[in-house]
Amino acid sequence: MMTIFDKLTFETIQSARVGWFFGQKLLAARLSRPMPLPKQLRDRPMPDRNRILADLKALFDQDWRNIEAGYYALPRGEFGNPLTALRRSLDFFADLATVEATRHGTHKEVLLDTPLNSTYPRYYRQKFHFQTDGYLSEASAERYDHQVEVLFAGGAAAMRRQALVPLRQALAEHRAERLGRPPQLLDLACGTGVFLREVKGNWPRLHVTGLDLSPHYLAVAERTLAAWSRVRLVEGAGEAMPFGDGEFDIVTCIYLFHELPPRVRRRVVGEIRRVLRPGGTLILVDSLQTGDEPDYDGLLDSFPVLFHEPYYASYIQEDLNQLMSPDFSPLGHFSTYFSKVLSYRRKPDGGSGSEETAQAAKKRQIASR
Repeated sequence: MMTIFDKLTFETIQSARVGWFFGQKLLAARLSRPMPLPKQLRDRPMPDRNRILADLKALFDQDWRNIEAGYYALPRGEFGNPLTALRRSLDFFADLATVEATRHGTHKEVLLDTPLNSTYPRYYRQKFHFQTDGYLSEASAERYDHQVEVLFAGGAAAMRRQALVPLRQALAEHRAERLGRPPQLLDLACGTGVFLREVKGNWPRLHVTGLDLSPHYLAVAERTLAAWSRVRLVEGAGEAMPFGDGEFDIVTCIYLFHELPPRVRRRVVGEIRRVLRPGGTLILVDSLQTGDEPDYDGLLDSFPVLFHEPYYASYIQEDLNQLMSPDFSPLGHFSTYFSKVLSYRRKPDGGSGSEETAQAAKKRQIASR
């Protein structure tokens, strides 16, 4: 049972986070030169600061309602050690000059100078978000989460948490099916482990596996998740997973699809189908797409230029339900700030599978609100 004190604590912490990260976002913008947009993107309507802050507030309101409803626990220690937060902030601004040089200068789209380049697919060796070293250094891994929180003005953690709502439903269904074994969860492209930290904070006995291509990000994830048992971290690609058929009951995929070329996106879906048992649940969190929030469409179209997302333009036009067809049935979806949450059920082998009943689908939609 949440108390008024819990709510005040939550609101105070989230307000402080927004002030901390949004302040850095504004300062970074003042220290940076504007990116020139192609002619076809100029003068497009964009959400103004008031709209963005209103949507950010709506995200936190939903976050609190989920906590109050018992879908997941009140987040603890989001700021962590104040000295660590300050150090990360100083590192972020120290790296800003390098990022600016990359944004406005001539740079290699592919990181050919890394000694490990031959072990990574070409699409992965991009300087995503103009970040120094892309995903291929310890320094990048250490500053990544801070960069993302600055980008989304302190809302990134709350957006990720929305995936815990369909996850709770999936775990309840697993128990109801009485499969005779504990559920197994795979977090695909787990990065630094921050989403798995939310998962383990709510279900500490759940068996979880994190898969990521970057050993540097996995090293951070190992520290992030050191307090919990039943955690396995594996280095590998989503399009060629080192797991057995039907090994997992639930697959989560947080902000991966927009960073994949279309052909790789399809291979990843095929691999998810292979490693997820029939009847298992797939949960996606990713960027809004064209038409989800029409007022944001101009910003979405500009995003690849402003933040160097090489495959984002194809993602925002991708029909995700079609991408998942015919092996997955859509279970529910909802938008939250800059993101959307979608869940799917893996159909049985050898046919299209039976669809959920209308009553079950309705329950999922209610749980996702």
